[in-house]
Amino acid sequence: MGWGPPSFVEPTQETGAGHHGWVSRTKKKNALDQIAATCLALGVDRHCLSPEELTVLPDCPVEPLDPQETRDLILEGEDPLGQAFCAARTAEERRPHGQTFTPAPIVRSMLEWARGRTVPARVVDPGCGSGRYVLAALSTFPSATGVAVDLDPYAALMTRAGAHVLGLESRLDVVVGDYRELNLPRIEGATLFLGNPPYVRHHAIDGRWKTWLGETASQMGLRASGLAGLHVHFLLATALHAQAGDVGSFITSSEWLDTGYGRLVRDLLTGPLSASSIHVLDPRSLPFDDATVTGAIMCFEVGAESPDVRIQTAENVDALSDLSAGLPVPRQRLAGSSRWSAITRPIPRTPDGYVELGEIARVHRGAVTGANRVWVAPRDAVDLLLPTVTRARELFATGECLATTDGLKVVISLPADLNVLDESDRERVDRFLREAERLGAADGYVARRRRSWWSVSLASPAPILATYMARRPPAFVRNTAGARHINIAHGIYPREPMDSLELDSLAAYLRTSVSTASGRTYAGGLTKFEPREMERLVVPGLPLLRERTTPARG
Repeated sequence: MGWGPPSFVEPTQETGAGHHGWVSRTKKKNALDQIAATCLALGVDRHCLSPEELTVLPDCPVEPLDPQETRDLILEGEDPLGQAFCAARTAEERRPHGQTFTPAPIVRSMLEWARGRTVPARVVDPGCGSGRYVLAALSTFPSATGVAVDLDPYAALMTRAGAHVLGLESRLDVVVGDYRELNLPRIEGATLFLGNPPYVRHHAIDGRWKTWLGETASQMGLRASGLAGLHVHFLLATALHAQAGDVGSFITSSEWLDTGYGRLVRDLLTGPLSASSIHVLDPRSLPFDDATVTGAIMCFEVGAESPDVRIQTAENVDALSDLSAGLPVPRQRLAGSSRWSAITRPIPRTPDGYVELGEIARVHRGAVTGANRVWVAPRDAVDLLLPTVTRARELFATGECLATTDGLKVVISLPADLNVLDESDRERVDRFLREAERLGAADGYVARRRRSWWSVSLASPAPILATYMARRPPAFVRNTAGARHINIAHGIYPREPMDSLELDSLAAYLRTSVSTASGRTYAGGLTKFEPREMERLVVPGLPLLRERTTPARG
């Protein structure tokens, strides 16, 4: 849970200047000053603080929260400082730093699992936040020492304050720093890695750390993607620190079960970290109070190498009482699979005569323009236009068949070799491209990787178009109008010729048989179908489709 700036930099949603923005920022600073003052009032020793923590202490006297009430709540197992922090920084402000606080029932379940596996000599909490994990673990294991790591100095102060109140500070080392740079010495006895690594998407991760991820994974004989979020970095750092006999339990978002960047997580769990169980929360359950993210708990025992990994799906947090439960799945099967969420669901028997869609058709995502504001235009904008489905709602609204391109926008389709244009077209295209360059269309990631930056290559019209991301099953639409599509839809292309009646029959079957359960579900019920996932949908084979169309042929 806790990955924040190393110095006091308060993000704010107020973008307007003037008195209102100043008042709002002042209130947030005062609230954080009050938290810091409360930590000191609870007994945190200034002389033990890091330079980063000293920097955020109030410059002048600040009235703390009621010290006695705060102390009593901490002794009762509550987290008043963490709650005050969440009030001072909104969820939106904490999100870029991955600061998501774990509900107490989840902490208890993970700690109870660990207690059944080891008596650790040391507990390590990467991204400690207000110390929910490490303080509970040190209270459970009275002979263990603890290491709590967080970049946010307020997190360090809150963890120190909780440790002081609970009488744990002599056994706890609080580090203000990056977990990936932590110097964790080898010890006699087991280390328990426990916590909620910060969820920060790859866009916010500095390039040097992406390089670190790739090089470090390579040294371990593994492959890493630059698209991996910060929680993946922390899991790799844990594998570096861990030794045989160590155990751990982390809760993260569950996207790594299926995504390409999640391959490193899957390889770590079937390899160096040696997962013993994985528990996937229903994406609709939203395990965190203030974040719309999925949840999966991984439990691992380094060096155990059990032949099976127990996998469990849970409808809600209350169903996570026993993290040793689950369906045993051969580790070898997991190691050979690129999509683990499918393993958590029963596989229905394929009826006779039915096949996977990929056997009779290819599924292709539409082209990425790289700059829709430039390449997607009203129909009367310029010539060299291709009517194109550019919004998913156009398919949802059209029903079973897209019979006309009326109402669709167009994509400007220019040849890679502009010399094939006649003189008048070339003059107009040159004027358009000068304006496109002024708007930055030539400088984007996608444009720079095209042979000719101006040539948006659209696939041929797909006989069937399908949406692929929504909180409902995909729309499967017959495309008799011959519209093109960009990357808001998939195109379904038969591998061998199919007539219109057969295509109608295939689209109709897909509309009535496909549910969200076949896709990849994210937090809040948002379901996504990647092309390969759509190709795994079970449909009637060509002989059955032809039988179904016989009455219509008369």
